[in-house]
Amino acid sequence: MGRRQEPLSPRRPRTSSPRKSEFETLEIPVEEGVLQPLLGVGDSHLHYLQRFSGSKITARREKIVLRGTPQENSRASETLLEMITLVRRKGSISTSDIDTIAKLAGLRALEPLQSEEGIKSIILRTGDRVIGTRSSGQEDYFQAIQKHDITFSIGPAGTGKTYIAVAAAVGAFLEGAFDRITLVRPVVEAGENLGFLPGDIREKVDPYFRPLYDALMEMIPIERLKKFLDRSIIEIAPLAYMRGRTLNHTFVILDEAQNTTGAQMKMFLTRLGNHSKAVVTGDLTQIDLPDRRQCGLMLIQHILKGIEGVEFVYLDENDVVRHQLVKDIIRAYDEYQSRQAAEKKDAGTPK
Repeated sequence: MGRRQEPLSPRRPRTSSPRKSEFETLEIPVEEGVLQPLLGVGDSHLHYLQRFSGSKITARREKIVLRGTPQENSRASETLLEMITLVRRKGSISTSDIDTIAKLAGLRALEPLQSEEGIKSIILRTGDRVIGTRSSGQEDYFQAIQKHDITFSIGPAGTGKTYIAVAAAVGAFLEGAFDRITLVRPVVEAGENLGFLPGDIREKVDPYFRPLYDALMEMIPIERLKKFLDRSIIEIAPLAYMRGRTLNHTFVILDEAQNTTGAQMKMFLTRLGNHSKAVVTGDLTQIDLPDRRQCGLMLIQHILKGIEGVEFVYLDENDVVRHQLVKDIIRAYDEYQSRQAAEKKDAGTPK
């Protein structure tokens, strides 16, 4: 058994110059294993705590640094020490925990949280940004992820299928619910041959995963994300690399699932191990398979219908959160395809 961790006490290594003697700098040492969950994504927990404190709160190596008046620093340090104790006990902390600790300490928010306008449910706080659902369809999608072990999200471009799934995965991972995040995409050659692209296999397939990297970089500081990727704590891989694996304690996402075959979909779903969760996203209007009838995402809706623990969520143009023109483009394509289907039906009707 390891040694019992003694509570760390704040240190006052120096005070400011006499001209600003009303301010002081206070340092609270924090061991490495506690620091990461204490800070949150992009130091989001510190930014959240900053709302309750007149002290300026920053992180520097393995310590939290407070700068403010002695009274402000005293209140902030008491709250931080409670947060550190909680992280040591349960391995994670949430903003609701911070709210409770601050309330018990008699602290009240000094400034409103930014970027909450239009948000229905908050999925993740990162820095001064808040990531959440912005439509009723997205809200249903997020709640389905929370309640079910396997969730399918089917809808057009711009509805947040991938973004919400990645945010839910990062949030659950940082709270300690899962040990790893695995992001998977099928590599389908849409008009290009991989063999003619320059570089090794990773350089050939990396462009397929750019949307996943972009989402992660918005939610996790780049240096921390690089460490997670280097240690395979967060993994981004082609679907073919999943064969033969069992994913335990993992939040796994299959993106662009409309480009999987029935066999590939079965292979992916049967990788799920103990204490794991899967989200499958896809757009049935963007199938790149040579034979659309082989689409695994189309087939799975009939195969898994009614199975407990599996949920299908359908998003539409009302859930688009990109440029307003994206909604108009989706609507125009839907109308065009409806006209094409009607004309084809009329052409096949005997006169």
